[in-house]
Amino acid sequence: MGFPKNFLWGGATAANQLEGGVSEGGRGIANVDVCPSGADRSSVIAGHRKMLKMDDKHEYPAAEAVDFYHHFREDIRLFGEMGFKVYRLSIAWTRIFPDGDEQEPNEGGLCFYEEIFKECRKYHIQPLVTISHFDCPVYLIEKYGGWRNREMIRFYLRLCEVLFTRFKDDVTHWLTFNEINMILHAPFMGAGIYFKDGENEEQVKYQAAHHELVASALATRMAHEINPENKVGCMFAAGSAYPYTCRPEDVWEALLTDQENYFFVDVQSRGYYPSYAVKRLQKKGVFPVMDAGDAEILREYTVDFISFSYYNSRCIAAPGGGQEEAEGNLFKSAKNPYLSYSDWGWPIDPLGLRITLNQVYDRYQKPLFIVENGLGAFDEPDENGYVVDDYRIEYLREHIRAMKDAVEEDGVELMGYTSWAPIDLISAGSGEMKKRYGFIYVDKQENGSGTLARSRKKSFYWYKKVIETNGEEL
Repeated sequence: MGFPKNFLWGGATAANQLEGGVSEGGRGIANVDVCPSGADRSSVIAGHRKMLKMDDKHEYPAAEAVDFYHHFREDIRLFGEMGFKVYRLSIAWTRIFPDGDEQEPNEGGLCFYEEIFKECRKYHIQPLVTISHFDCPVYLIEKYGGWRNREMIRFYLRLCEVLFTRFKDDVTHWLTFNEINMILHAPFMGAGIYFKDGENEEQVKYQAAHHELVASALATRMAHEINPENKVGCMFAAGSAYPYTCRPEDVWEALLTDQENYFFVDVQSRGYYPSYAVKRLQKKGVFPVMDAGDAEILREYTVDFISFSYYNSRCIAAPGGGQEEAEGNLFKSAKNPYLSYSDWGWPIDPLGLRITLNQVYDRYQKPLFIVENGLGAFDEPDENGYVVDDYRIEYLREHIRAMKDAVEEDGVELMGYTSWAPIDLISAGSGEMKKRYGFIYVDKQENGSGTLARSRKKSFYWYKKVIETNGEEL
């Protein structure tokens, strides 16, 4: 049986972690550009430290990233050499609308992505485009407060209309928002939100989330109207929540964690706020303000497919149990004693991917797409930039086996798999360069030094064989 012949193998990146060139081509500054590396990063991305411009006291890794802006032809050629069927990338909002509220788009930004899609065509690579991968123009944050303000829907739809129209012949698969549930865990990075003293943070986050959900539904409608061939997906950070023990209190906490994660997709896929969310948000007094017609918009324009990132499962214990906490992730979790852990303290759980695939497919019965999965690790290159990354190969091999079991034995409908990331880039959570994910090594160091030269790792050749054999040779 195996994977279907049209299975989409590839890799995934984000503009702010890859492109650099933040002051080139008419581009404006976005929230993701002003998230510094170092000790202050976590408070900035959580919205607890206001930072809307770069200063000389911090390093801002997105400013150069790995300079895909000047290396995209070389990088896409390497993706083509691996045999990619699909490349998931994101659009930097401020390349198209530098401030976010202009009437006319920036032609330089449109031409840049036009050239990227032209290179993809050359190697028969289909683009899968994320419209907003945490990008929010700083000007819209200063003037409107980011996604806390309903006006953002209008500006986002203007961006969508330009993209759907200009790239009608290049792109037919779109994602509206990357990891939409991250608005609850990193609201500045996810939605351009910083908090004021005394504010009800939960109320602000769920109001902003509602605006994004309405925007996603209206973008789905627009995509189908502009090109009936368009397929639009949602995207969330997934990973099943295991109860720490069979103690009912732990089981209950794990259920609540899963519901918090699934809430966004429940709305985007089913078309309405689930009863558990309505009750809990109302009880807390944080149910979002809705305009007349919002419920109908959400109901009428649901997504065509569901995509998600999977790096690990989570282990959830009821409060007060004294469990050791797992390190290294934006999601809080107890340490699972049955799993091994990555260099950054993330649990490694291939079977968890199969469990997650089954849970998501059972819940929604729509096609699924794994659009992020990978291992961040310390890589030690030789003098030629070659990395023997057997640990990465092992991680990916076991996850792909679990994915294959979900398709072959469990009947999960899976469209494709794009690993994170095909090339080394900046870590979203930590802002580090030394946390490497790629099949392609980039000569850039934590202090910003390096030639930016690209070289193939051992995993490059392994993944090439996986794609050639449609997942039969692992």
